[in-house]
Amino acid sequence: MLSEKELLYVLALQRAPNMGDVSAKKLIQIIGSAEGVFKEKRHHLLKVRGIGSLKLKHLNEKELLLEAEKELGFIEKNEINHSYFLDPGYPERLRHCPDGPILIFQSGNMDLKSKRILSIVGTRKITSYGTSFCHQFIEELAPLDPVIVSGFAYGVDITAQKAAMEQGLQTVGCLAHGLHQIYPKSHKKYVSKIKEHGGFITEFWSNDPFDRNNFLKRNRIIAGISEATIVVESAEKGGSLVTADLANSYNREVFAIPGRAGDLQSQGCNNLIKTQQAQLITSAADLVYLLGWDIKEAKPQPKQTQLFVEMDADEKTVWKYLKERDKELLDVIAIECGFPTHKIASLLLSLELKGVVRPLPGKWFQVI
Repeated sequence: MLSEKELLYVLALQRAPNMGDVSAKKLIQIIGSAEGVFKEKRHHLLKVRGIGSLKLKHLNEKELLLEAEKELGFIEKNEINHSYFLDPGYPERLRHCPDGPILIFQSGNMDLKSKRILSIVGTRKITSYGTSFCHQFIEELAPLDPVIVSGFAYGVDITAQKAAMEQGLQTVGCLAHGLHQIYPKSHKKYVSKIKEHGGFITEFWSNDPFDRNNFLKRNRIIAGISEATIVVESAEKGGSLVTADLANSYNREVFAIPGRAGDLQSQGCNNLIKTQQAQLITSAADLVYLLGWDIKEAKPQPKQTQLFVEMDADEKTVWKYLKERDKELLDVIAIECGFPTHKIASLLLSLELKGVVRPLPGKWFQVI
């Protein structure tokens, strides 16, 4: 945990014009502290590779520390939680992003340790197709207890976050402004509930101007904090495509939901898939398989074989069919059992969690 004095210098370094997170982290790690960076002789700092006179130009300005003091006062007065990039509590995956923020501010009740974290993003002009997919997808994933991250914007973002809360999952909103305000204003009604089920993260100060470029900047947090990014719907151009590009640059998995060729809000997803910048998924089962998530590790099953497993009528239909065939392709199971693909994927995931079915490569499933 940072001391008050060190936090002051971290804030000042975060605020320094032309510095940036990459250079700030490099200097802190070489010198040993943010305070040390400010007190180190200039000619020593200039010896650090990639640090030129332009980056150091404003470090000696008194206004920098005065601004930092004001923000420190705001943080203390409002009891705002903060996380430094060298702190144990800093989001682990974000820590490995070269341009991740040196300091982030948090509110709420989130727990990101040892959690499966997924970012779900997309258009603000979500269609009924996108809405239906979000709810079905998150409902199918709920037994695995993932954290759902998004940007708290209109459309896909808030739809995914509401769906997560409906399933009792944690959800985190990454904001493009300080914690003292909420955008869009119509989403204020969700704030308290999201804080109960997760919370909010931002790198922006209380006096930062509301700027559209901040939305693009915050997208690197959405991409960096998670194991994978899922683009649900997107036009040919949009912020979610920027998030997907950032996730790829961090060597994270990117998935996209395909849509019909003529649908405007599916053009971005279809292009991501066509150019191999994202893998195509149509269900939670696809995601679980492609990420290699170990279901038994997530929800340990009894070592002794269960003689009686509770199943509903639909699960019994699928289980009996597979028992006769031993193994079969997902699409064939859907056709033969008379269920749509998204429904069969949900049923198979439920049976997998109950320890009676297991997935095989190539979307095959087998009775255990």
